[in-house]
Amino acid sequence: MTTTEARPAAPPAERSARRISINPRQSGIYVAFALIVVLFEVLTGGALLEPQNISNIIVQNSYVLILAIGMILVIISGHIDLSAGSVVAMTGAVSAVLMVNWQLPWFWAVLITLVVGAVIGAWQGYWVAYFGIPAFIVTLAGMLAFRALTLTVLGNQGIGPFPDAIRTLSNGFTDGYLGNIGLGPLGGADLVSLLAGVAAVAGIALTQWRKRSARLGYGQDVDPFPVFVLKIAGIAVLVLALVVQLARFKNLPWVLILLTVLVLGYSLVAGKSVFGRHIYAVGGNLQAATLSGVKVKSVTFWIFVNMGVLAALAGIIFAGRLNQAGPTAGVNFELDAIAAAFIGGAAVQGGVGKVVGAITGGLIMAVINNGMSLIGAPSERVMLVKGVVLLAAVAYDIWTKRRAAS
Repeated sequence: MTTTEARPAAPPAERSARRISINPRQSGIYVAFALIVVLFEVLTGGALLEPQNISNIIVQNSYVLILAIGMILVIISGHIDLSAGSVVAMTGAVSAVLMVNWQLPWFWAVLITLVVGAVIGAWQGYWVAYFGIPAFIVTLAGMLAFRALTLTVLGNQGIGPFPDAIRTLSNGFTDGYLGNIGLGPLGGADLVSLLAGVAAVAGIALTQWRKRSARLGYGQDVDPFPVFVLKIAGIAVLVLALVVQLARFKNLPWVLILLTVLVLGYSLVAGKSVFGRHIYAVGGNLQAATLSGVKVKSVTFWIFVNMGVLAALAGIIFAGRLNQAGPTAGVNFELDAIAAAFIGGAAVQGGVGKVVGAITGGLIMAVINNGMSLIGAPSERVMLVKGVVLLAAVAYDIWTKRRAAS
């Protein structure tokens, strides 16, 4: 009988240098985004990344990105929401009635509108979670019902204009509190915006360093230190380039600050909280989650409440941007949000996806819309390209799953 000696565990330095961890399923979306940006930058003769155009892309697509944050959580849990666009229209109409017709202070009107969105989400969440009706059917009914209620509230006409505070949140920019600073051939740029960009880079670097240290502490594989530094440097260059371009135009859009807060908050909820882990558990394996003691019905219910609140916020932003609430608002918004989630890496079966991925998917759609508009492409060609991109993203997801399984 022979005995084999146990091989000692490799020290952290050896584990970090053993291999470079690349997940094509997660990194593919960012590579695709970079290639699409480069492609349209060339096709538009440099117009895509002009300061004003970058600002337009963010402001004009902010409401879809807000919806994508809520939609990715719904899809991770294994459900879908087809009513998001109609809820945007409905809550936008409610906010218009409160602020314009009833002359309610904008703060209270916004708060009441968010509560209305929560009630709508609770209504749909009850039928899905506690009555057992598939989300597809419940939200399809909601898409029709809330569109009808929008027409009823508005009387088939637009209501406006909105208060200055709402218009500023939707279309406005931060003030130059400390003035501009010279950037040589790039001209002047707002100092506060540049400092915000530096702070964002520092926060990203610190977060990634702590994550890397934690993985080393658990004996997991990480990238070699030079590769880690290169990744952080690449992210820093991209973030600072974006901030510099925005600071050269009209500083940071207020809606970008709102989006940043939402992305950070929901990323923490999805990745670090117990509720976030339960969302992934419910979508990944419903039976196992139930047997593990996860309150599946409660999780599902609150996911739809959250979707209603974010749809209400998107409704306020969209109505404020147009300076009126109209009966056709929100048409096909749910399709854009769903496409953003799937392009961003969500799995059709649920259990997979990230908030940052959904935002990246939404930005891909936004760049395609904006880039093809700049080159004068007709609307039918834009829809064709977006459909092909969505199909390619889902096909890539399925291909990577099969490859991993084999």
